[in-house]
Amino acid sequence: MRLGGGEYMEIEAFCSWSGGKECTMALYEARKAGFNITHLLNMASEDGVHSRTHGIDSSWLVLQAKAIGLPIIQRTTSWEGYEQTYKGALNHLGQEGITTGIFGDIDLIQHREWVERVCSACGIMPVLPLWQKEREELLNVFIDNGFRAIIVATDARYLGGEWLGKEINNNFIKETKSLGTIDLCGERGEYHTFVYAGPIFKKPLKFKPSQKMLREGNWLLKLDYPTSQEGR
Repeated sequence: MRLGGGEYMEIEAFCSWSGGKECTMALYEARKAGFNITHLLNMASEDGVHSRTHGIDSSWLVLQAKAIGLPIIQRTTSWEGYEQTYKGALNHLGQEGITTGIFGDIDLIQHREWVERVCSACGIMPVLPLWQKEREELLNVFIDNGFRAIIVATDARYLGGEWLGKEINNNFIKETKSLGTIDLCGERGEYHTFVYAGPIFKKPLKFKPSQKMLREGNWLLKLDYPTSQEGR
């Protein structure tokens, strides 16, 4: 769905949340179009420690939600139980009167088909504000609007641990384009990001990049809390 401005002001919606740049931009665009975003929804690992999709500490997503000013629903799940758990969360949101979900997918049709099938089963209307937008355009809009993000995970088949901690900026775009082998936005899972500042945030999040870990074919960056971090 290509969103205009202001015509959806009466519609309450949740945003499917990973903590990365695409879900952030989807929320930003949906708000501009007039959707009333009421919740963030995140799936966590079975022990609740990490985000299921990006591997980042779940507590950082709670801090993101606090900085944005929205409640976050986090459900724990295995990959095998992911769909059933997600549907349970959608049914809960539906009972709260939320009829719409905002998703940050760009153009992977299998992702869109999954989103549409699962949402349809739960009576939720999916909205994909970024769908089929050009990659470099999306990154430029992200940067130009003052969003800040770093890489917190990479698929080791495509990008090594030296990419962890890199800022998403104009230099990143140039460097990534020069490789010629990965999707600029990491749509195939080549890399994942953590957004820590921007126009939807009441204040930037403070953090310290820490340990780099190789786990199950992925490089992961641990983020530490500065002693001054509020909301721990």
